[in-house]
Amino acid sequence: MRLFVLPISTRRTLIYCERVNKKLPPGEKPPIADRVTSKANETWAEWEKAEKGWKKMLTEYGNKVFTRIPFAEWGLKTIPPISAERQAAALAGKETPEVVFPGAFLRSNRITSVLHKLATERQSLHRKRMWWSIVGMPISVPFALVPIVPNIPFFYLAFRAWSHYRALYGSQYLEFLLDKKLIKPTPSISLDELYTAGLTYTTRAESREAPMPTEEHTAKVSKTFATTHGEESEEFMLLRRWNGKLLAEHFKLPEMEIEIERAVEQVEKALQADRALHQEKRALDQATAQPPQQKQD
Repeated sequence: MRLFVLPISTRRTLIYCERVNKKLPPGEKPPIADRVTSKANETWAEWEKAEKGWKKMLTEYGNKVFTRIPFAEWGLKTIPPISAERQAAALAGKETPEVVFPGAFLRSNRITSVLHKLATERQSLHRKRMWWSIVGMPISVPFALVPIVPNIPFFYLAFRAWSHYRALYGSQYLEFLLDKKLIKPTPSISLDELYTAGLTYTTRAESREAPMPTEEHTAKVSKTFATTHGEESEEFMLLRRWNGKLLAEHFKLPEMEIEIERAVEQVEKALQADRALHQEKRALDQATAQPPQQKQD
């Protein structure tokens, strides 16, 4: 099990878990949760191929909904859910999660606090929304009487309940590993190089054609970044959408690409909204400010 701690901006971080799939003994089936997830993914992919009809409409709407689910939730869902068996295995030393991160852009002494925040800050939200989704599922059952089209409200609530469950129990397992000091933080030179390339070049094609940044160039970019964009300065993007494919290709993790792209898109939109709000507030303050009093002769 390997955890990637990927700063998207100077204030927001994505966590992504790479899991090693265990080979099952002959005749043994995967866990039911894995089988259900696999079947759902296959069905969704098949529906996306439809040229028209309710399947096409449903998948288009569903994919828009997926993009609005916070990237933090998607990241926590990649972490295996907590269980007594998994806890015992970790305590017995059978699994020591490696935590990799770009040490040039995220100080090693901050890793534990960043991970603890990711593990705990959303637990209450996921627990509450998981139960609300479960409560709403029976209420949506009458929609099954609609002919032809499946019970969309029910399946949506079921998906959200499952999503919040995975995020909640994934975050609890991460918190357990932190509390027991079972993680092994490892700065990654490869991530340093990929982050430096993203801050140096403007396009994926340009980055591919150029040589990987040297250690000296990485150190220079990192120092400039730390000086210009300190903790008290304005939030600054560290990754671009095109970085996602390069990181995924380097680590041979194709699923990582969509997680990075989704996170970057959401953070960029949030920053744009914040800037627009600040500009509007500044304009309002200027408009309502009292003009200076003129001196009388």
